[in-house]
Order: sequence, then C-alpha cells, then structure tokens
Amino acid sequence: MRLDVRDVIINPSVRLPFRIELETENLDFPSVKGYLAPPVAEGVISNEADVLHLRGTVTADMLCICDRCGQEFESRKETPVDAVITGEESEDNPELFVLEGTEIDLQELLSTCFILDMETKFLCREDCKGLCTRCGRNLNLGPCGCGREIDPRFAVLGQLLEGSED
Repeated sequence: MRLDVRDVIINPSVRLPFRIELETENLDFPSVKGYLAPPVAEGVISNEADVLHLRGTVTADMLCICDRCGQEFESRKETPVDAVITGEESEDNPELFVLEGTEIDLQELLSTCFILDMETKFLCREDCKGLCTRCGRNLNLGPCGCGREIDPRFAVLGQLLEGSED
C-alpha cells in the first residue's frame, strides 16, 4: 500500500494516521506455521523539524512450533515501530526509509520492521524442557523412563561407585 505524505511534508502540524493489514507471503519464518489473521499495523506519520517519523505497532497472532519440544502453540507478537522517513538514500544509515516522490510504501516499511524484530527462537513457554535426547518424550509432560545418562568420560567412576554399594 502506497501512502501519499505530501500533506505532512507541506504542513508540519498535520498528523497522518494509518491502519493496514500486512500481506503474509513475505513474512515466512521457519517456526511460524501460519497466521491466525493478517498482521495489523497502525500508527501515525508526523513531521518533526522537517523529518518524517512513522510511529506505531504491528500486531500479529501466529500459530508457531516450539523449537525445543515441537508442540504447536499460539503466540501474539507486538512490534513497536519508530521509523525515520527521508527524501534521500543514505549509505551511512541503513535504518532510514526513503520516500519515492511524496509516497512511502507502507507494506514494505512495516514488513521490514516486523521481520527485523522477530525472535530467532520460538518457545511454547520460557521454561520449556524440550525432548529427551534418547527416547524423544516431551519432558514438559513429565520425566521419561530413560534414566540419567552418564557422560562416557565418567563411566569408569560410575563403575567404582557401583562396586562400593555391595
């Protein structure tokens, strides 16, 4: 969605509100199975000392897969957006977004901010215990029957302890 910001450029007192549903085709992440609804971005564009600022939030309800235990879970992601929009490209500051004439591509700008803020690891809960490395049981559901695995480097010590129990 292209948004014309001419009024904000000409008149610094004008604030331009926006609300947009983001397309999810470019918002693919390995642990996101899908979106429960299209992500929604809303906020305002303002002119502060001849610099355009876009402030708002992107909210997404997602169906994710836990990176530790493999269980599906629902997650809500709220990304705060505070972007500077300029008329010229700058190699010195890649965080600036560039106007195309008097328009800005909201879809691209907001999708970029959402992608850059995405977690690298998705967990169903912070204390997720994951899966047993031997039997594959989900340890969040309780302990497995595998027993404790002994580090092979300490196996000789384990044999000494077994001999002392007689």
